[in-house]
Amino acid sequence: MPQKFSTLYFMGRPFSPLYSAIMKAREAMYSRGIKRSHKLDIPVISVGNLTMGGTGKTPVVALLASLLQQEGFKPAIISRGYGGTAGNKVNVVSDGKEIFLEAKDAGDEPCFLAKRLPGIPVLTGIVRILPCRHAAKQLGCNVLILDDGFQHLAVKRDLDLVLFSAAALAGNSRVFPGGDLREPISALKRCHAFIITGVTDSLRERCVNFRKLLQLRFPDKPVFFTSYQPVGATSLTNDTTQDLSTLPVPLYGFCGIAQPQLFQKILETHNITLSGFMPLKDHQPFTPTLLKKISTQAEKSGAKGLITTEKDLTKLQKDNFHLPCFALQMEVQAEQDFNSFIEEKMSFFTQLCQSSHKPTQ
Repeated sequence: MPQKFSTLYFMGRPFSPLYSAIMKAREAMYSRGIKRSHKLDIPVISVGNLTMGGTGKTPVVALLASLLQQEGFKPAIISRGYGGTAGNKVNVVSDGKEIFLEAKDAGDEPCFLAKRLPGIPVLTGIVRILPCRHAAKQLGCNVLILDDGFQHLAVKRDLDLVLFSAAALAGNSRVFPGGDLREPISALKRCHAFIITGVTDSLRERCVNFRKLLQLRFPDKPVFFTSYQPVGATSLTNDTTQDLSTLPVPLYGFCGIAQPQLFQKILETHNITLSGFMPLKDHQPFTPTLLKKISTQAEKSGAKGLITTEKDLTKLQKDNFHLPCFALQMEVQAEQDFNSFIEEKMSFFTQLCQSSHKPTQ
């Protein structure tokens, strides 16, 4: 944990019980019907987390959407659109056929998902029941995926997945502002399964021990592991994909995600030679000043090209750099038990859809 967060969490520790009580009261208001939780007539899957920061939700959302699409469903992804400027009640990033909003309007993740998943609508809106209804009624979708939906209790869900990053797990296990948790641990009783993302050989032992703790506390909820596998690189210039072995050497890396050091580690683990690396804050906008700084540092380091994440690439223009720029293309690999779990849930979703929307053939 960075020193600045460690210090802030220490100072905020006395306020953790208060924030925890507020979040418990909020949960109770929804469970007792004091605050309304809307039920849709099509299945809803939530992908979220208990901790602050990134846990790899976006790749898991992409994996689920692809699996559902392959099984004949018409899924839509619903996001809050964090960081985007689009302010309508319903913002259609993509209707599955055409992309209407860029990253600055839609937000990083929705734009990335829209480009990565042809045929799958992506919508944003602060009051998420509204884009949910639009996707179901206007776009004919028959299953919805809530991106970062665990704390969004205003929409009921049929499958609730909570993710933990293998690198951070539960952090210091204290509730904000004294720690990394958005809610107390007891909130996990709401979910149906856990996914520990980004598991590597070096982190596996810690992850196995953490899985045991989760299973001890929540014995009715399965815990799955996923890992990331680079499958190629996308060129900023022409949007084509090429093998990693064909990339110029060395490369200068940069990224604006929640845990940039993990991206650097992935690059190094897969033998991508770096001349330097610039970590940026999550959702970092690429201003002309920052673009010039990246270019200058890359050229000083002797780099022959630049490499970043797919999410960051959605915010860049083809003429931003003199050097060639690439995004590392990643896929999520899940345990077979997870695939079996999702297949079982799909049968349940099919039954739910029979009264309204049916899977397309």
